[in-house]
Amino acid sequence: MKHERKTHFQEGRRAQQQLESGFKQLENSKRKFERDCREAEKAAQTAERLDQDINATKADVEKAKQQAHLRSHMAEESKNEYAAQLQRFNRDQAHFYFSQMPQIFDKLQDMDERRATHLGAGYGLLSEAELQVVPIIAKCLEGMKVAADAVDAKNDSQVLIELHKSGFARPGDVEFEDFSQPMNRVPSDSSLGTPSDGRPELRGPGRSRAKRWPFSKKNKTVVTEDFSHLPPEQQRKRLQQQLEERSRELQKEVDQREALKKMKDVYEKTPQMGDPASLEPRITETLNNIERLKLEVQKYEAWLAEAESRVLSNRGDSLGRHTRPPDPPASAPPDSSNSNNSRSQDNKESSEEPLSEEGQDAPIYTEFDEDFEEEPASPIGHCVAIYHFEGSSEGTISMAEGEDLSLMEEDKGDGWTRVRRKQGGEGYVPTSYLRVTLN
Repeated sequence: MKHERKTHFQEGRRAQQQLESGFKQLENSKRKFERDCREAEKAAQTAERLDQDINATKADVEKAKQQAHLRSHMAEESKNEYAAQLQRFNRDQAHFYFSQMPQIFDKLQDMDERRATHLGAGYGLLSEAELQVVPIIAKCLEGMKVAADAVDAKNDSQVLIELHKSGFARPGDVEFEDFSQPMNRVPSDSSLGTPSDGRPELRGPGRSRAKRWPFSKKNKTVVTEDFSHLPPEQQRKRLQQQLEERSRELQKEVDQREALKKMKDVYEKTPQMGDPASLEPRITETLNNIERLKLEVQKYEAWLAEAESRVLSNRGDSLGRHTRPPDPPASAPPDSSNSNNSRSQDNKESSEEPLSEEGQDAPIYTEFDEDFEEEPASPIGHCVAIYHFEGSSEGTISMAEGEDLSLMEEDKGDGWTRVRRKQGGEGYVPTSYLRVTLN
């Protein structure tokens, strides 16, 4: 429509320019007629004056009369031309105002009416879409209001602490170092700022005791493959995650190898379907990937075992050392006592894991992530048993189909969820057997 409107205006401008051009020609013929009339009148007066002058010769009189006759003839031609031009202009002007311009205005009016119709239809569609969306928006706002009213700061903070706790043990008392006695002084390994190698610190210019406080500014750390730059609990979680990823990749490669073997057998039995030799490079690549992933799994398993032992050593000996398997398979649920132990704080002071020489100046706490004493855990949701489950192995709990349970801990990726029965008792059940609803 914008292009159509531009076309109509251009058409009107062309018609107007043609009319203006005709008017200029009319003005030129009018001025020429006026000039010729003056010249003819002047020539006639000159011929009459010479005719009455007794001193004028006959030749001069004849010449003046011929000039007057010529000027009169030219004035007559200019008059006829002016009259014709005037008639043409009036005809063009009438056509412009009574035919061309009304047609152009009619086209513009029709175009604007169509534009208004389209706009009306567009606003109608817009209003219909808005009316359809308004209930959805209202529902979203209601959901936001419900979510805002359901905010549980206490539970959220506990979840955050559980997610980011460091696993470090609290340091022991700083021992008194008696410099008045000539004896070997062994600093306490559990003191803040004590070197991990047990050697006495030198006191001299340029050497200061390293401060390791929870709220100290973070130092730049070098990220290592075994995540040893992280606190023990965070290191264990990251290693667990990496181990699960490598295990999934390994299983994928094993499945791909089996599929390639079956395809090769088919090609050998039915050569027209394909060349068995063409699969050899892919089989070789898959075998190499399997070997590489097996080595990586073994490596991460060793690191994870070391990290878990470090976490256990930091938790002290006041409670039983029940550990949860790092990656329990579907047939081996996690030990239910692990969750209670993971939230309990040791009452005894435990020795801090020795730090490497490279990490002596780094703060032992990268965040304020110590394990605090927590109240007994409250449910984070509820769930319904979809199927019956007989908890026969250690750490599991039995449940009946349709039974309502309290959700104590979400699935950590191992396929097990910790629940509590109404009549008492907590344990792990398969996540796929539950319909879970979080608070």
